[in-house]
Amino acid sequence: MYHDHHRMMIADFRKRFWVSLALTLPILALSPMIQQWLGVEWQFAGDKYLLFALSSIVYFFGGRPFIKGFFDEIKSRSPGMMTLIAMAISVAYFYSAATTFGLPGDSFYWELATLIVIMLLGHWIEMKSVLGASRALELLVSMMPSEAHKVEGEKVIDVKLEELLSGDIILVKPGEKVPADGIVIEGESYLNESMLTGESKPVKKEGDDQVIGGSINGNGSLKVKVEHTGKDSYLNKVITMVQEAQKTKSRMQNLSDRAAKWLTYIALSIGFGTLALWLALGKDFVFALERMVTVMVITCPHALGLAIPLVVAISTAISAQKGLLIRNRTAFEEARKISALVFDKTGTLTKGEFGVTRYESLQKGLDKNEMLRLAGALEQSSEHPIAVGIVQKIKEMEISIPSPEGFEAITGKGVQADVEGKNVKVVSPGYLKDEKIAVPEGAFGSAAETVVFVLIDGQMAGYIALADEVRSESSGAIQTFRDNNIKVYMATGDNEVVGKAVSEELGLDGYYAEVLPHQKVEIVKGLQSKGEFVAMTGDGVNDAPALAQADVGIAVGSGTDVAAETADIILVNSNPRDIANLILFGKATYQKMIQNLAWATGYNVIAIPLAVGILYPFGFVLSPAVGAVFMSLSTVIVAINAQLLKRKMSGSEGGGVN
Repeated sequence: MYHDHHRMMIADFRKRFWVSLALTLPILALSPMIQQWLGVEWQFAGDKYLLFALSSIVYFFGGRPFIKGFFDEIKSRSPGMMTLIAMAISVAYFYSAATTFGLPGDSFYWELATLIVIMLLGHWIEMKSVLGASRALELLVSMMPSEAHKVEGEKVIDVKLEELLSGDIILVKPGEKVPADGIVIEGESYLNESMLTGESKPVKKEGDDQVIGGSINGNGSLKVKVEHTGKDSYLNKVITMVQEAQKTKSRMQNLSDRAAKWLTYIALSIGFGTLALWLALGKDFVFALERMVTVMVITCPHALGLAIPLVVAISTAISAQKGLLIRNRTAFEEARKISALVFDKTGTLTKGEFGVTRYESLQKGLDKNEMLRLAGALEQSSEHPIAVGIVQKIKEMEISIPSPEGFEAITGKGVQADVEGKNVKVVSPGYLKDEKIAVPEGAFGSAAETVVFVLIDGQMAGYIALADEVRSESSGAIQTFRDNNIKVYMATGDNEVVGKAVSEELGLDGYYAEVLPHQKVEIVKGLQSKGEFVAMTGDGVNDAPALAQADVGIAVGSGTDVAAETADIILVNSNPRDIANLILFGKATYQKMIQNLAWATGYNVIAIPLAVGILYPFGFVLSPAVGAVFMSLSTVIVAINAQLLKRKMSGSEGGGVN
């Protein structure tokens, strides 16, 4: 796997660093210039040859990764950082070697040695940060347990995860990780799916519910029939997606690549220009050469090469843990430009299911919960959304539901049955109209509600109002969009009345009701023609054309359905708060990239003239070793700045990204 290769490289750099460092100390002690500084004379016969020998080891052993990198870059015709470092150390080494064997001039072995040591250190730190970014991916990978408890008849045997087949029955004990995607066939429990979906509250799972491999079981035991294993599992899809997103180049990354290439050309031309300039000014060759070497060392656009990829890797991995799967890097960077958001109502702004909003008893002495209980008897076997909503409410209140007798449907108008000796009807407003029964006062509240009436022995007993409830997170999310000057629209297949009601409750900028899927494309186009940068959220299946048309398409998946091919970004949960976080996080990521680019290039703008010797008339010259120190520092600052993104994101749970 990629990480193991990466670890080996880190270990390799570490080894080269320590060896080079150990050799650099005697090199420093043997260098005439350092001795001058210290005011000592440690000269002995052949000392310069020892110096040459030690420096050769540092050059060939410590400098090998850079020399190898230089050949790779030349082969692929894209000179970059390695080319610069290799040229700098080679010029320094071969020039110094020549002075040892008779060329007049001073050697700069100690600069060479310190330069290599610092470069190795910079690279080592840089690779560790890159590993840090892919570590988040490893966390996702490591979420799968290695074994599963397979149920065979009466026995339960432990098998390796690889041996599980689709259709096997497995047992998941309390507190364990679910080993594969599947369907619960026995038992019930609450599962924590937060690592997969970003959803913090545990989700109840019972018979026929789907469970995702990698989620953590609560305190119940579950028997699960395996559906997907290995390659097809949800977790694997997520991992593949994150890897692809980290690989795909974003616009910013291409920018930094181009910048690195240009810097290489600039460094080479300024380097040789510097050499020519100082020679023309009558300086000796050694001085001119040292300036040239310093320029080449300093221009290494390390920080630049690291500036963007690190931010990319970190942001993609963190997003995945927050339930945001980024498939298209550029769209994620563009999220900061979003000026209009089109929501598909069902299941995003609202819960997508009928819930009881109000219920009242209209008979003296009849408790309203008692009325609800009697009505529930008629609804428990129906699949109708209204019935499901009423039964759900009764279950939540933990009221036991009596069983009905002589159940029959009143065509298109409701149902009736005998419950505990009473004739109970649950009917629509249309039935009241037909039977000329007066509609009681106060029964109709908000226009978005659907109201049913309960009649007991022919008398009006009460009413129950239901609506597709607005999610509690919606208003907060919409406030965040407001604060960021983003207009919010809703395009819903629901009727005008419901559309208007939800739109008013949330204070949207506008709504489109009774919209068919293909009309959503027109809505997006319409907004774009007014110059808006549009993001569309939809469920990825019927909204595909609109998601593709939008500048940023956000598919809202339901946990297990990751296959939204047309979307740029997939929201594993339908929580609108996540979209707010996405936009804010996109902004934060972009800022980090810009900061890093600015730092990396700004540093060179100042450092290069100093290396050329612009301040030489004032007695200041930047030595190659000091140049190398600054260059590595610049790299480390960029790496740390990218890591700060993690802090920023983890702080965003409560609200947006601050």
